[in-house]
Amino acid sequence: MLYADLHVHTNASDGLMSPDEVVCWSKKKRLAAIGITDHDTVNGISLAIDASSKYGVEIVPGIELSTIFEDEEIHILGYFIDYKAEWFLDILKKIQNSRFERAEKIVTKLNGLGFDITMEEVRALANGGIGRPHIARAMINKGYVENIIGAFREYIGKDCPAYIERYKLSCGEAIEIVKKIGGIAVLAHPGLIKKKENISKAIALGVDGIEVYHPKHDDEIIKYLFTIANSKKLLITGGSDCHGMKLNNEPILGSCAVDYKYVKMLKAAAEKYY
Repeated sequence: MLYADLHVHTNASDGLMSPDEVVCWSKKKRLAAIGITDHDTVNGISLAIDASSKYGVEIVPGIELSTIFEDEEIHILGYFIDYKAEWFLDILKKIQNSRFERAEKIVTKLNGLGFDITMEEVRALANGGIGRPHIARAMINKGYVENIIGAFREYIGKDCPAYIERYKLSCGEAIEIVKKIGGIAVLAHPGLIKKKENISKAIALGVDGIEVYHPKHDDEIIKYLFTIANSKKLLITGGSDCHGMKLNNEPILGSCAVDYKYVKMLKAAAEKYY
């Protein structure tokens, strides 16, 4: 049976591995396909596609858009998108600029709390777009925290002393954008949504599918989401949400994968509707 990991991040956003490294590891993990779904950027897709010819792994061009819905952050995945559309790239540029401005404000807050961290140090850890994980890594390098989880929990996560809100699309806007660029809009890791009523509300905004399989989804939530997908005739996706973190000296890439038939279904839906 062929498998696909449809939720993968590269260092184009906040992943640790380059697109080439991600595709190389996908080959080692015997994956037939992977979805490149960086946060609010498509800069890793072309490089991954270039690497695919070398390693023989199919690349599903995608993105993960951060949105706000009912005061909660909800992510929308887009698959088989037209990642070269100029108007779409302009929207992503606005989002990336807001990320940079937010990072500057967070660093300033951390400085006020006594942390000796500079934007130059943070920028050196990023390959383009800057996010909170890069700030967390700078804090780790300076010995202020032991890991990224600690940085978010104590300092830069929501409601923490150095937290700064940033510009986000609404959930409805993100779904509309994905569809306008010819993609399939999927509700990302719904099991992580705190207000469970928001799952059905977000689905009602017009998503084409839901991410049923995710490392942080237990058997109960998987069964629940599978039932929803079937009842509402939604496409099913799943993936490791790999950011390059390692387990037994290997990235978790492929640790949560789906039958390749779901890739075929996504592709067919994209071709049929868009």
